[in-house]
Amino acid sequence: MLLSKKTLSPDRIKELNSFAKGISIKFSNLNLLQLAFTHRSFSNEGNAKKSENNERLEFLGDSVLGMATATYLYEHFYENPEGDLAKIKSFVVSEQSLGPIGLKIGIDKMLILGKGEEMSGGRTKRAILADAVEAVIGAYYLDSGYKAAEKLVLSFMIPAIENYMSDKGAKDYKSMLQEAHQKKYKTVPVYELVKESGPDHDRTFWVTVHLKNASYGPESGKTKKEAEQNVAQKACLELGLKN
Repeated sequence: MLLSKKTLSPDRIKELNSFAKGISIKFSNLNLLQLAFTHRSFSNEGNAKKSENNERLEFLGDSVLGMATATYLYEHFYENPEGDLAKIKSFVVSEQSLGPIGLKIGIDKMLILGKGEEMSGGRTKRAILADAVEAVIGAYYLDSGYKAAEKLVLSFMIPAIENYMSDKGAKDYKSMLQEAHQKKYKTVPVYELVKESGPDHDRTFWVTVHLKNASYGPESGKTKKEAEQNVAQKACLELGLKN
């Protein structure tokens, strides 16, 4: 069930239209876009029905994102084997890539959060931003169809793919961290899964990495491997490690 139209104030309608214009799209049904920004923490606190959050749109948008990205890679990287395509796709559709995209397009300012999540800095949490990007894609797919949604996805993904291919995003931080740590201390980093959250179809994993003299994290990811890469990236950046 969608949020009712009467819940959208004139100011909110203006904000939603401004957001859509900023990414060169237009919604016929602004209630879908409103729903895409509604985090489960808002409905969990009794501010809306339990179903009135963006999780189902995120589920749908994830599939549209994956299909559009995979098709683009198949059609434009015809000399690359399946393994290369899978690696590129895995990175560009990851939380690590989508979170910054969400910030860039202003999703942080549009989110509807519960008080607890708002107080804990939810507007800048990479997982929440990435999920909302997928929810916006799902909402636009329902509103305007696959071709329009594909165009939106590629406006995000083509720059992300180009960024990856230029090696700005393709670093293997786990390998980088292990090589540096092993060289200095003759031991390897130890990754610890400290938390899992979310439903079975959409788990989020939180991992901490332990080095000889320090620990970093936890950082999150949609898979354990992604969470390990994210926390390794954090450790590399704080330690000043570079390729």
